[in-house]
Amino acid sequence: MTQQPHRALAIKPADTVVFTAMSKKYFYMRFFVTKFALEQGVVPINPFTSFDYFLLDAVERDTVRRANNTLVARADELWVFGDIADGVRAEIVQAWQQHKTVRFFAFRDDKYIYEVEIGDLVYEDGVEALTNGGN
Repeated sequence: MTQQPHRALAIKPADTVVFTAMSKKYFYMRFFVTKFALEQGVVPINPFTSFDYFLLDAVERDTVRRANNTLVARADELWVFGDIADGVRAEIVQAWQQHKTVRFFAFRDDKYIYEVEIGDLVYEDGVEALTNGGN
Protein backbone atom coordinates (compact mmCIF):
# COMPACT_ATOMS: atom_id res chain seq x y z
CA MET A 1 0.00 0.00 0.00
CA THR A 2 1.47 3.36 -0.97
CA GLN A 3 0.77 6.52 0.97
CA GLN A 4 0.61 9.99 -0.43
CA PRO A 5 3.29 12.15 1.17
CA HIS A 6 1.88 14.95 3.24
CA ARG A 7 2.59 18.47 1.99
CA ALA A 8 4.16 19.37 5.34
CA LEU A 9 7.00 16.91 4.71
CA ALA A 10 8.18 19.00 1.75
CA ILE A 11 8.38 22.28 3.70
CA LYS A 12 11.81 23.22 5.04
CA PRO A 13 11.83 24.13 8.75
CA ALA A 14 12.66 27.70 9.70
CA ASP A 15 16.24 28.33 10.76
CA THR A 16 15.50 30.49 13.81
CA VAL A 17 13.27 29.96 16.86
CA VAL A 18 12.53 33.05 18.96
CA PHE A 19 11.01 33.41 22.41
CA THR A 20 8.59 36.35 22.37
CA ALA A 21 8.65 38.13 25.71
CA MET A 22 6.05 40.70 26.74
CA SER A 23 4.37 42.17 29.77
CA LYS A 24 0.97 40.88 30.86
CA LYS A 25 -0.44 44.27 29.91
CA TYR A 26 0.08 43.21 26.27
CA PHE A 27 -1.63 39.85 26.72
CA TYR A 28 -4.27 40.98 24.21
CA MET A 29 -1.50 41.37 21.58
CA ARG A 30 -0.23 37.77 21.86
CA PHE A 31 -1.64 36.61 18.51
CA PHE A 32 -0.44 39.73 16.70
CA VAL A 33 3.07 39.16 18.08
CA THR A 34 2.97 35.53 16.91
CA LYS A 35 1.75 36.67 13.47
CA PHE A 36 4.51 39.31 13.29
CA ALA A 37 7.23 36.78 14.10
CA LEU A 38 5.93 34.27 11.56
CA GLU A 39 5.89 37.01 8.93
CA GLN A 40 9.58 37.67 9.73
CA GLY A 41 10.37 34.06 8.83
CA VAL A 42 11.06 32.80 12.36
CA VAL A 43 9.19 30.35 14.56
CA PRO A 44 7.89 32.07 17.70
CA ILE A 45 7.55 30.52 21.12
CA ASN A 46 4.94 32.72 22.75
CA PRO A 47 4.47 32.02 26.47
CA PHE A 48 0.97 33.52 26.48
CA THR A 49 -0.16 31.08 23.82
CA SER A 50 1.60 28.18 25.54
CA PHE A 51 0.63 28.90 29.16
CA ASP A 52 -2.09 31.57 28.92
CA TYR A 53 -1.55 33.83 31.93
CA PHE A 54 0.13 31.48 34.44
CA LEU A 55 -2.39 28.79 33.41
CA LEU A 56 -4.97 30.80 35.36
CA ASP A 57 -3.07 29.78 38.53
CA ALA A 58 -3.95 26.09 38.04
CA VAL A 59 -0.28 25.33 38.82
CA GLU A 60 2.31 27.12 40.93
CA ARG A 61 3.61 30.23 39.17
CA ASP A 62 7.19 29.06 39.62
CA THR A 63 6.31 25.97 37.56
CA VAL A 64 5.38 28.25 34.66
CA ARG A 65 8.46 30.41 35.29
CA ARG A 66 10.65 27.28 35.06
CA ALA A 67 8.94 26.35 31.80
CA ASN A 68 9.51 29.88 30.47
CA ASN A 69 13.18 29.75 31.47
CA THR A 70 13.53 26.43 29.67
CA LEU A 71 11.95 27.82 26.52
CA VAL A 72 14.21 30.90 26.61
CA ALA A 73 17.20 28.54 26.92
CA ARG A 74 16.04 26.45 23.94
CA ALA A 75 15.22 29.43 21.69
CA ASP A 76 17.83 30.89 19.38
CA GLU A 77 16.88 34.51 20.14
CA LEU A 78 14.71 36.56 22.47
CA TRP A 79 12.39 39.19 21.01
CA VAL A 80 10.88 41.64 23.49
CA PHE A 81 7.61 43.44 22.75
CA GLY A 82 6.35 46.56 24.52
CA ASP A 83 7.19 47.96 27.94
CA ILE A 84 9.61 46.03 30.13
CA ALA A 85 8.04 44.30 33.14
CA ASP A 86 10.10 42.67 35.89
CA GLY A 87 9.59 39.14 34.51
CA VAL A 88 10.50 40.28 31.00
CA ARG A 89 13.63 41.93 32.38
CA ALA A 90 14.62 38.59 33.95
CA GLU A 91 14.13 36.84 30.59
CA ILE A 92 16.35 39.45 28.91
CA VAL A 93 19.10 38.99 31.50
CA GLN A 94 18.88 35.19 31.07
CA ALA A 95 19.15 35.50 27.29
CA TRP A 96 22.16 37.81 27.56
CA GLN A 97 23.83 35.43 30.01
CA GLN A 98 23.35 32.69 27.42
CA HIS A 99 24.85 34.96 24.71
CA LYS A 100 21.63 35.12 22.69
CA THR A 101 20.55 37.88 20.36
CA VAL A 102 17.93 40.10 22.00
CA ARG A 103 15.80 42.42 19.88
CA PHE A 104 13.31 45.00 21.11
CA PHE A 105 10.00 46.02 19.53
CA ALA A 106 7.29 48.53 20.37
CA PHE A 107 3.63 48.85 19.43
CA ARG A 108 2.03 51.81 17.70
CA ASP A 109 -1.76 52.07 17.77
CA ASP A 110 -2.03 48.35 18.59
CA LYS A 111 -1.54 47.60 14.90
CA TYR A 112 2.02 48.39 13.96
CA ILE A 113 5.06 46.65 15.47
CA TYR A 114 8.46 48.25 14.94
CA GLU A 115 11.99 47.65 16.22
CA VAL A 116 13.52 50.00 18.80
CA GLU A 117 16.94 50.47 20.36
CA ILE A 118 17.70 49.68 23.99
CA GLY A 119 17.88 53.38 24.82
CA ASP A 120 14.28 53.84 23.69
CA LEU A 121 12.80 51.18 25.98
CA VAL A 122 9.96 52.00 28.35
CA TYR A 123 9.92 50.33 31.76
CA GLU A 124 6.97 49.56 33.98
CA ASP A 125 6.96 51.21 37.42
CA GLY A 126 9.67 49.86 39.70
CA VAL A 127 11.61 48.03 36.98
CA GLU A 128 15.31 48.88 36.81
CA ALA A 129 16.63 49.94 33.42
CA LEU A 130 18.84 47.58 31.45
CA THR A 131 22.29 48.28 30.15
CA ASN A 132 23.22 46.78 26.80
CA GLY A 133 24.40 43.21 27.34
CA GLY A 134 24.29 43.30 31.12
CA ASN A 135 22.13 43.79 34.16
